[in-house]
This record gives sequence, structure tokens and C-alpha cells, in this order.
Amino acid sequence: MSAWIKRGSYNHEYHHKQSQYVVKEYSSSEAMEERYEHKTKTRIQEVVRTKLDDKYVREEPMIRGPKFLVRLRSHMVFENTPVKIFCTVEGFPMPVRVKQHAVTTNSTISFMLSLFFSPASMLPKIHYTKIHITFLEMFGPVFATEGESATLSATMTLEPNLANLQPEAQWYRDDTRLFDSKWVKIETGRGFSKLTLPNLYKDDEGLYTLRMVTKGGTAEHSAFVSVADGPPPVPAAPGAPMDIKIHDANRDYVIVSWKPPNTTTEGPILGYFVDKCEVGTENWTQCNDHPIKICKYPVSGLFEGHSFYFRVRAVNSHGISKPSRMSDPITAMDPTEFERLHAKRLGGRLDIVSYHDEVEGKPPGVPSGINASETDRTYVVLSWKAPAYTSSAPMWYYIEKCMADSGAWQRVNTQVPIRSPRYAVFDLAEGKQYKFRVLSANIYGTSAPSEPTGPIQTQELKGVPSAPGQVIATRETDTSVLIQWAPPKEPNNLIGYYIDQCVQGSKNWTSANHKPHKNTKFVVSGLTTGETYMFRVQAINELGLSDESQESAPLTVKAALTTPSAPYNIALLYCDGHSMILNWKKPLRSGGAKIKEYYVDKRRRGTTMWREVHIPPITERVYKVENLTEGAVYQFQVYGANLAGLGPASKHSEDLTCDAWTMPEPGPAYDLTFCEVRDNSLVVEWQKPVYTGSEPITGYHVEYAKKGTANWITANEKAASHRFLKVTGLEVGTTYVFRVRAVNAAGVGMASMASDPVTAKAVAGSQEVSCVVDEKSGDIVLSFESCQINEGSKFIWKKDYKEITDFSKGVVIKSEGIHSKLIFKNPDKEDFGTYSVSVTNTEGVSSSYTISNEELVKMLALSYDIRHPVIPLKSELAYKILERGRMRFWLQAEEISSNVTYKFFANNKELSGADMAHDVATGIIEFIMDHFTEENEGTYTCQITDGGGKAQSSLVLIGNVFCKSLCPFSRLPLMFPFTTGPHFSEFLSLQIGDDCSVTLVCKVANLKKESVFHWFREDTEIIPDVKPDLGSGVCKLPIKEFSLKTAGIYKATISDDRGKDMSQINISGKVFDDAINKLSQLAGASAAELVINCTATGIQLQCHMKYYTSEMNITWYHGETKLSHSDKIVIGGTPAMATMEVVEPVEKDKGKYSIVITDPENSHKRTLDLSGDGQYFQYFSSLISFPPESIPVVGGLPDVVTIMEKKTLSLTCTVCGDPKPQVSWLKNGSEYVVSLDQGKFASLTIKGVSMEDSGRYTMIVQNKYGGESVDIVVSVYRHGEKIPEAKPTLTPKTIIPPKLPIEIPQPKTQPAPSAAPSTPSPAAPKAALGRGVKSPTPSRRK
Repeated sequence: MSAWIKRGSYNHEYHHKQSQYVVKEYSSSEAMEERYEHKTKTRIQEVVRTKLDDKYVREEPMIRGPKFLVRLRSHMVFENTPVKIFCTVEGFPMPVRVKQHAVTTNSTISFMLSLFFSPASMLPKIHYTKIHITFLEMFGPVFATEGESATLSATMTLEPNLANLQPEAQWYRDDTRLFDSKWVKIETGRGFSKLTLPNLYKDDEGLYTLRMVTKGGTAEHSAFVSVADGPPPVPAAPGAPMDIKIHDANRDYVIVSWKPPNTTTEGPILGYFVDKCEVGTENWTQCNDHPIKICKYPVSGLFEGHSFYFRVRAVNSHGISKPSRMSDPITAMDPTEFERLHAKRLGGRLDIVSYHDEVEGKPPGVPSGINASETDRTYVVLSWKAPAYTSSAPMWYYIEKCMADSGAWQRVNTQVPIRSPRYAVFDLAEGKQYKFRVLSANIYGTSAPSEPTGPIQTQELKGVPSAPGQVIATRETDTSVLIQWAPPKEPNNLIGYYIDQCVQGSKNWTSANHKPHKNTKFVVSGLTTGETYMFRVQAINELGLSDESQESAPLTVKAALTTPSAPYNIALLYCDGHSMILNWKKPLRSGGAKIKEYYVDKRRRGTTMWREVHIPPITERVYKVENLTEGAVYQFQVYGANLAGLGPASKHSEDLTCDAWTMPEPGPAYDLTFCEVRDNSLVVEWQKPVYTGSEPITGYHVEYAKKGTANWITANEKAASHRFLKVTGLEVGTTYVFRVRAVNAAGVGMASMASDPVTAKAVAGSQEVSCVVDEKSGDIVLSFESCQINEGSKFIWKKDYKEITDFSKGVVIKSEGIHSKLIFKNPDKEDFGTYSVSVTNTEGVSSSYTISNEELVKMLALSYDIRHPVIPLKSELAYKILERGRMRFWLQAEEISSNVTYKFFANNKELSGADMAHDVATGIIEFIMDHFTEENEGTYTCQITDGGGKAQSSLVLIGNVFCKSLCPFSRLPLMFPFTTGPHFSEFLSLQIGDDCSVTLVCKVANLKKESVFHWFREDTEIIPDVKPDLGSGVCKLPIKEFSLKTAGIYKATISDDRGKDMSQINISGKVFDDAINKLSQLAGASAAELVINCTATGIQLQCHMKYYTSEMNITWYHGETKLSHSDKIVIGGTPAMATMEVVEPVEKDKGKYSIVITDPENSHKRTLDLSGDGQYFQYFSSLISFPPESIPVVGGLPDVVTIMEKKTLSLTCTVCGDPKPQVSWLKNGSEYVVSLDQGKFASLTIKGVSMEDSGRYTMIVQNKYGGESVDIVVSVYRHGEKIPEAKPTLTPKTIIPPKLPIEIPQPKTQPAPSAAPSTPSPAAPKAALGRGVKSPTPSRRK
């Protein structure tokens, strides 16, 4: 046996690959002798150390002394010019000590360099090239499902980027190194690395890390990959197990273990099935007959030397899960098989591999060192040291066991000999103590038993772990949360944990991880920012899952608070010789909380000690530092602080000299900010300089330059009077910096500190502010929709770029979600200007709108009209003379409500009395004056208020007009149409009844016996069927068959000897359309189901309704195709129904037909299926025309009818012949049903069919020239039964020869009581089929 093969160093993969060679091929030609020696890792390491020592020894002769390859040379230079002296040296090791001497003589300098190295230092210190790696694009968290693929990729920059010195890319999953395999594909190039998981399983879930390894250090990036369960084979089945491992592989058995799936929403797992498949085949066989409940199973009965895959499936009450990912292949073989092999050299390069030389006739020695390497509930894995054995005779082992408290030894393996010094003893009792001993044997005998082991106790089933302890959730990022928990008090062979998450307020728990997590910390990723979650944890062992832990406290997902970054760009705004006013820019990153405080430090130039200049912190970014020394030079630094603490210090300011400013020009502006950044423009804002100079500031100049250049361009030649400016003419995508100079009478002042760089490019999806006048309230509204919104974002509205804080004038800001409105409740002429809005915590989302003075005037006028609406009037204020000196004043509005109020005035004096009235239905408002006399001459006015609307109408009764109105009372001749005689109290109106009747209605008053009423249409008198009822005062004129033909101008007159009154109505235009719409609404609601009627030319679909006229909005469809009137499609109807006829139907005319009746509020649709798949049987064929004096024929009957019990059966056909034929029906060839003679159409209707109505029906038609008979098979089935597939018997039509007189077959029994024959007429409004029954379509043969 090779000396370097020791216990525990067995390399299974190597032996598996070489097993066939060793067993089947005993000789081979190999290149080197070492290929037969099975080196272990320990041996290889020894060789490496030996070679390394040799390396140092061999390097000794390579030592060379230092030598100048390129020596120093002379230089001639000008005085005061710097000089660099170069030389090149060599030596091994590299020279480590350099001495330099310089000798100066007059204007000449001589240099001398000496090189040394220490012989004691055999190996020089290695200085690696430092490669700086910066990740550009990094992979983020991945959330995928089993069966999908995922790709993680990263790009990076290398400095320096050397082709022959690239970093090594190493990929890890949960700190386990990954390599190219069937499940993982890794691709790495110059500046990038990519990992692909082509077929995801839950085994692939974990924290993935990319490490870029160089000699000088490591750069890494990590992200979590979540793999959820795929769709189960059956609903609610469990997820697949995972992490299949193979333990203790031997000749005929292996032990398989796995991890259980999470069961957040599925039922508890009842057990598992283990499957195996031999390598090279695809035949999976189940290893266990019944589900096992623990996550470990010994698979026995394997074939020695064969390799196998294994997989596991979980079972619950709903079904079996999908299989897990299959294991790596494993070979069933004795791991010590090759320990007794050795090689013999036969000469040349040919060797023989065989067992050691045999010593015949002796049994083997006694095994030793027996111990239990693994114990479980029902088995123990024993291993021992084999005895020294050199015989070629096979050796095997026997194992014996006994209870620890007894001496009764029992042999374990009586059937199968054990050839390996390792064996698993199964079928042990749980929690019991055993002793074991081993005997070796060969054909010559059996050895003595080994020393027995001590008591070995099998494990006792303790159950699942106890529930984990308290769960604490803490903020991490805006999409992830850190979960921590206490481990269970009873771990019971803990495997890991499952974490569940749930949105607060719901019970929808979902899995945060799908593979057991080993630690008590876990980062839950992929959460919704701003949402509140709760978490819980379950522990897992091989028996299953523990109870859930208590739920964590609710936590809203936000980024964890950090300290702010450093302020920057400290600027001097003013100095008076004893103090300085400083300003700085706020930190770029606030750390997730508002920056509350700033701290300022100072120091003198040349010193290192910083001193705080103020004790209480400051909140503004402008601060006056006092008690400074005039003429001294200072430096300053600033800290920012938030709730998380104090951030880093800013970069110290430039050297600032404490000299008083006395220049007449202004000082610098400060705090430059930007808004409304677009592709070619932006708006700059700034703060007024602290130092104004000798004169007041009159304006500002804005300058800009492209980033990285000093070519400053003035944006405005004329100084801007306000502290904002819109800069145009920028190049899209170009980055600029800006500065501002203030101007006064003395000139242009100091430039401000340059702004932060800004790129002229609009934010994606930017919207502009819109301005409208609200149609209901009359408010002027500025609206803005933000393309971005984040947590803590606010809308800031400004007027002329000053924040609006005064809301006393009725200005209201309403913001909700991504929308914000600035509302002017009380707009006035001072509200013109530029209104801007910006959204905080975004990428600079902002916009503005300028309301000019002219636009404001128009909007104010529109607002006034909306807030002060005018009620439209049908007729202005008028008067009417009544009897006994009374006068009626009235007007009519288009529409009024029940809350209307009104006042009547005469000569600006309000009239009062109980004779005021109004009618909401007609809009008439009236006032009756009891005594109209000469004193009432003047102006009459009516003022109306209804909600926000108002109206006013006046009537002037002065002079001749007043005299005319007074004529009846003064017995003067009547010069105007109003009299005290009969009149209309309600004018003509059109009324539509629920039965679709159309009636003209009016009311008359002040009648007597002699009063006469007349109706007219277009000045032609109409004599109604019923005389007007003058007694009731209500007169009605029904309009029959209302349509365009009946439209026109209708008049009604009432007259007697006292006078005459007239009312008229024009039934056209809107009045006619409103009437048709009302009729369509009533007709559509009453429309019945479509029915079929056969005509001489085809089939006709009929829809009965209360009323039909062609002016109604009715549309017919064939499928989705709208039908129009043509020679093929005839659309029409009668007042009682709408019809559509298909002339000479053919095969393509099959399908669904529908009618749609539309009114302004709704539509009504009725459908009939003529495709052969409807509830009732439909049948299409061609129609036949016959010449006169021919035999009768039948068309349109089907061969087979299948119908459900209790439905209505209708068999309809066409009958042609001259003279008119007679029709008779028979059932089952003999039973007479009915005989009828009804012309071209004949039908048989059976209402409420029963099972007894099934059978063969025969129809016979005859006249003097002969006849025909046709058979129809009727099959009736019950509700719930499968529709029978009745196949017709191909029975040809029977031609009956002429026979006179015609004989009608006599029935043998009475007709079935359920049969109700009828022969419908094409013009009949109702078919004989029952309600909703569709009759078959007749045919016409050509």
C-alpha cells in the first residue's frame, strides 16, 4: 500500500474516474511513473516546499554585484535652471542602498553615485503594482422564479489597465467559491465580469459576491439573489426541497440528505420521496414506498461500480412538489478498493496493476479501531482499521451487535458480505444503546472478533426546533430592512431559518428567503419604499419547521439615517477689518434627515490647531465671525449635523485676509441655485450681496462658461433688476458653471463664487405648469404634475421666484400625490407675474408660468361670468289682460329649480302679494295684479335668482303702449291680440307615453259654451277622432305612427265672441330628435328576443317591441359586421317590430345576428345564433322555386334535432307546389300527429318536450301530381346529461306518385297532447314558436 495514502485522505472523484481503468484494464502505457502514485494534498504540499527550498538554493549562483548600465553624463544649462540627472543600474538582488555626493566648483557641479546591497538579504522585498479598481456598473438584487435564468454582470475601470496584469475575478455564493459548471457560467474579460445562472433552482439563492483580486488588494461587490418556488404541479402543493447532499457512499448504499422547503402559504409537509437515476439514463425510480418525515434517507441496493443521481420530492395533503435539483453523480464502490493495488514494471513503459502477492492458506487478522463515525435515529455508521493482509483471496467482514446491557451477539450481515472497512448498520431502535464488533474472513477461515465498542446510543427524536426569539427589524436602505432575531432555545440539530414578511394591515405573508439561512441576521430586499412591514422567523431541522416567532414591530421602509456629507465652497461675503461674514454650500447628501446645525472652526495660517468660533450651533449658512485680528490671514472649516450626528469637516477655505472692504462696487452675490432646467435654457436664482458698496445695487449681470474653461459669457447685456434670470441659447447636454456680478452706480462688483456644474438637459418626463379658470367655481388655477416624487418631496410655489407665504388674500395651495395646484379664490388685477413651482427631493423637477396683464384681464372677466351666471329666458317679461280689471305679468326661463327666488318691481318699488307663482316644469314665473288702473303706468321689472345664476327682464308700459293695455278696461277698441276671452293656460307640448304613444297636449281657460277649439297642421285643419274635452280644459291630439312623415308645425286655437288665442309647436329639429330618443329608450327596453320567420325569398329576423320607426337609432349586425339595406339584406319593420331579411341565404350567411337599439343614455342588444351551436337548432340550406303545376316539395327541415327536456321544439319548413299541397305529420312511421294545409309554410311546435317525444318524425306533402316525404330524427335529453351525438340515418326523400283523390293517413293513436301545430304567416307579428324560440331556416333548392 502506498505510504502516503492515509485514512481521511481518500479522493472519491479521482478514484471514480480511474476505477474502470484499474478494474478492467490491468496494463497501460503511461507517460510518467508518478501517474500510478496516488499523491494526496499533503504530499503535493511537501513537494512544493521542497521545490521552493531548491529555488532559493539555485538563486544563490545568480547573485550579481551592482553595475551601471548607463552612467551619468555631463550637462550644460543656464543659471537658475533645474536639472535632472539620470542613470541605469542592474544587480541581483536589486541594489538597496544609494549614496549621492555633489561637489561644487565655481559654476560646475559634479555628482557621484554609489550602489550597494546587503549579502544577508537573499530575497528582496517584493513591491506589487497597485491596481485601483472602480466599479462602474454593478449588479443589484435579483428576484426570480425557479426555471428562469439570471445574469449578474459588472463593469469596472482599472488604473493602470495592463493587458498582462489583469485582476482575477472570483465569484462567491454565501462565501462558497463558484466555478464554471452545468449550473453556473462565468465569463470574464478586460474590465468586465459576468455570471449566468441558466436554470435557476432555490439552491442558487444567496448572497453573490464578485471579488476582483490583485496582488495589492481586493475590490468586491455583493447583491442578493432570491429564487421563489415555481408554479406547483397541483395547486397548493409544497415547494421543492433543496441542497441535496450525498454522505457515506459505499459499495451498495449511500445516505442522502436535503433541506425542507418553506411552507408559508402551503399546508404542512407530510414527508418526502427520494428518487434515483443511473448516470447515462433518464429513468428515475422511486427509492421509498412511503413518505419519510425526516430530511435524511439511506438508499441501499445499489449496483457496485455504477454511478447515480439523486433527487427529492416533498408531499403534503394537496399533492407532490416538483423534484429538487438532482445531486452530483456518485459511484457505489468501496473507498479502500485501491489501497491493496500496486504496479509491477515489466520493462519499457508497460506496467501490470494487481493486488499484493498472496500468502496462501491463512485466515486474515483481527480488525481493530472500531468506532461510530455517524449516529442517527435508526442507523449507525461504523468504521474500523483493516488487518494487515497480503493474500489475493478475497477478504470480507462480519459485523455483530448486541444491546449494551446484554451479551447476546447477533450477526448483522448474514446475506451480503462486507468488503469495505466502513458500513452503516440500519434498523436500530431509536434512543437505545448498542455494542458492535467486527470479524474478518476469507475462504480459509474467520478471524477472532475485534474488541467491542463502548455503548453507542442512537439518537432520539426530539422534534422540530423551538420558535426563534424576539425579531427586531431596523432600517437599512430605501428598499431593504435588516432583520435580527434570537436563536431558538432548543435548536435540535438546527439547519437554518426561513423569514416571512407581511404588509401591515394584511394577512398575506410571503417568503423573504426560499433557502434556509444559517445566521441570525438577514437583509430583506425588494421592499416598497414608504410601505410598512412586519416580519417573523421559523427555525428548521431535518424534521421540519418550528412554530413562527412573534411578529416584529411594524417598520416603515426608509433609508437608514447617516451623518451628512461635508459642506463645501466656503466664501467670504464681507470683511470690516475685525470680522468676516462667511457663506458655504450645504452638504450634497443630507443622510436621510434635515441638517439642523452647522459648526465653524478657524485657525491662523501656518498653524495646525483648529478652534471653534461659536458655542451654540448655527442653523443658517451665513455667519459672522467676530473678534479677528486686522491684517491676519485665516482659514475656516465647517461641519454639518443631523439627527444621526456630526458629519465630516469641509475642506478648509482659501487663505482669507482680515482687511476691511472699502471699494465702491458691490460685493459678491451668493447661493446660486437653478430651476426649470431644459435642453436649451435654465433659470438662475441668487441672494443679494451683503456688501452693497458706496451706492445702492441697481442690477445684476449673469455670466456662464462651459465646465473646464475660463471663457465667461455675459448672459444679459442689460442688468437684471430682480434676483433671477432665465438664460437661453444653451447647448443641449453641455455642462456649464455660472456666476453673478452686482452693479451699482460705481460699476460692476466682485463675481460670486462659481456655481456647481449644471447640465442643460431637461429631466425626463418634465411637465409644464398650466393655467385655467375653473368652470364651476370661477377660480384661477395653476396646475402642475411632477414626473418624479420621493419620500419627503414637497411642492414649493413662488411668485417672481419668492416663496408664497401670505395666504390672506385667498391664495390656496393643494397638493396630492404627484399633483399640485395654486388656486386664486379671490383673483384681482395685482395677481399678474411669474409663478414657479419646484419639487424637493427630486432631480430638479420645476416649472413656471407667466400671467401677463392682458391674460389676467381676460381670465378675470371669465371668472366673473362663471361666478355670476345669467339665467337664460325663453320669453321676456310680458303682460296679459284678464277679467275684472286684472293684469297678468309673466316671463318664461329655459330652466329653473325648486329653489328659485324672484321679485317684481313697479317703478323701482317692490310689489308684494300672494298672487306670485312659478312652475318648475315650464319655467314660467308670473304675478297677477288685481286692479290695473291709470295709476299703474310705468316700468315693470322681474329679478330672478336661482343658485348662482341671475336674470332680469323689464317691461315698459308708458304712453300709447299703456293706453293699449288699458283699452279693455276703458271700453276702447282692441288693438292687440290679448283679450279677456278664452286663452291658453299651458301652451302646446309633446308628450311620450310609456306605451310609446305620442300626444300633443295643451290647457285652455276662461271658456264658455260657445268657445270653439281647432287643431291645425301646416295650416290644414285636423279633425281628431275624439273631440277636445273643453270641460276639463285639457286638449289632446294623438299622433299616430310618429315619424318624419308626421313632423311639422302644429297649431291649436281657442275662440269665441270675446276673442281668440293661439298656441303652436314646431315638431322638427331638437323637438323631433328628443321624441325619437325617448321612443328609442322605451322601445329598446321592451325589445323581445329575436325570432325567425320564413319568407318566400329567404329568412326574416324579427324583434318585437312597443314601437318601431325607421328614424330610431337601430343597427343590425352579422357577427361584428354592420349590415346595411341592400338587395341581399332588407331592413325594415312595422310599428310593432323591427325586421331584417336575408334574401336567398347561403352557407356564408351562417353566424350570429344581433340588433342594437341605441338611445342617448343606453343601448339594448338582442342576439340570435344561426351558426348551428345555439340553444335551439338552426338550419341553413338553399330555397327552391318551382314552376307552376308541379309536384309539392319540402325545404328547410333538418335531418337530426337534439333538444333538452322541457324546451320548445319547432320544426318549420317551406312547402311548394301547384296546386297547393296538403301536409301531414307522422311519428315513428305510423302514428298520425297533425295534418294542415296552410300554403307555403308549415311547422310543428311541441312545447315542453319530454323523453317520450323522441323518435322519427315524417312529413308528407301531396297534391294531384304526387308528393314527397321527409324524415327527421328528434333526440331529447335531460338537463345535466351530456348532449347525445345523434347521427342521422341517410334516408332519401321518398317521391309519392300522383293519386286522386288525395288520401290522408289515418292515425292509430290520438295525437300527443303536448303537440301544438301552427302554420305561421310571414306577415304575422308573432310567431307560433314560444317566447325566445328560434325556428330553423327554410331552404331553397336550385
